[in-house]
Amino acid sequence: MTVGKTSSHHDSVTDTTVYEQPPPPFGHATRALFGFSPNYVSLNNGSYGALPLPVRAYCDKLTDQIESNPDKFIKIDYIHHLNRVRQRVAKLVGAETDECVIVNNTSHGIATILHNFTFNEGDVLVGTTTTYGAVSQMLKYLADLPPHPTSVDEHIKQLTNTDHTIAREDRKIFALIDSVASNPGVLLPWKEMVAICRKAGVISLVDGAQSIGQELDINLSEGQPDFWVSVCSLVLLSGYRYKHLFSKELPQMAFFEEGKCRSLCSKKVYLMFTFHGLLKTHLGKHRNQHLIKSPFPTPVTYNSPHDDGYKGPQDFVTLFDWTGTIDYVPHLSIGAAMDFREWLGGEHKINEYTHALALAGGKHLAERLGTSALDPDGEFTLNMVNVELPLPADIEPSNEIHQIFLDTLLIQWQTFVPEFKHNGRWWVRCSAQIWNEISDFDVIANALKDACDKVKELAVKQESEVESEED
Repeated sequence: MTVGKTSSHHDSVTDTTVYEQPPPPFGHATRALFGFSPNYVSLNNGSYGALPLPVRAYCDKLTDQIESNPDKFIKIDYIHHLNRVRQRVAKLVGAETDECVIVNNTSHGIATILHNFTFNEGDVLVGTTTTYGAVSQMLKYLADLPPHPTSVDEHIKQLTNTDHTIAREDRKIFALIDSVASNPGVLLPWKEMVAICRKAGVISLVDGAQSIGQELDINLSEGQPDFWVSVCSLVLLSGYRYKHLFSKELPQMAFFEEGKCRSLCSKKVYLMFTFHGLLKTHLGKHRNQHLIKSPFPTPVTYNSPHDDGYKGPQDFVTLFDWTGTIDYVPHLSIGAAMDFREWLGGEHKINEYTHALALAGGKHLAERLGTSALDPDGEFTLNMVNVELPLPADIEPSNEIHQIFLDTLLIQWQTFVPEFKHNGRWWVRCSAQIWNEISDFDVIANALKDACDKVKELAVKQESEVESEED
């Protein structure tokens, strides 16, 4: 099941001299720009990303620079690199540089925002059924802590059906909103949802983890969420694994509130605003920065109101400059990832290919499986396509079933897409990227047929065992 010879070409793209040549055509020819095993069919970029070899070369070079004089780099050079990264990312998403900071990872970002607020009894946390799993659990954790903020369905009903504020001076309402949900991988009308929140006096926090690299012309200055988090790895192709940016992964942050509301293919959803990789705030000019009093972990630059000579909180951006010793190469690789994408032709050219392939690949996979795509018209599809699996609805997710998919897809077929159950049916999410071609969807179709047959065999076996026990 060889996709294409790639390893033999790796030496020719291990530094930025590759940019002196025109880029290869999209499809299997671009596999030579990544470190994939020759037989591995990558259709799950939406989860972990893939680091381009030229970006990896930049990371290695930067590491050499750091190790040659760690003190000089950390105490003098680092901040200049960081500020350039913030400038470029801010421009990409339509924000001001000092509205954006870099955090270590999604969980750090979300925890940072949530723990900068004091929740009281009667406060409302709004999430959705498509909210990312770890974030949903974080909302539950906050609701478990005294004084137990509440999750009340009526508030969401009010939120979507009123032209006046539903917040009160004695009650905070937080809405966590996905810009692009993870499972299923669909674009949501997050800007419209933010506008509703603003009108209703609800704090909005947008989880934009899947936006950068998929969603074009984001323009946060126009959308005006209270908080917004994204992952550059999704698109920027930089040092950390930015899934769509082809970079290594950046940190993230988020806010949320629990409740129900309508959403694509879901009778109830949790709305949530998060920060993935970078954090955007608004207060007048930067209207919410005063709400974030400390990153996570708290840095040495934190100013406490109980300190002698206290003159107010630390500058928002400065708070996030240094939150402890880590490997900063992934953070600083974002610029290299953006250079790589510009060499390929830029955001619009990349997404023109990946979006068209997602639609065509999803249609082809559905035909092969004898099922259908979640969004056949492509209205809510970017570069991730969701296709139904040929599994009975009465089969429920389990560790055994998940292990069947892992073993069959990864070990036997050397490919992978995540399986999940949504609204009573089984689905998979395929991420179409510049290295993919339609033939890759044939590989995953064969692998999924194999896995589904094994799952159905397991279900029959388990049903037989239950009947035997009852007899």
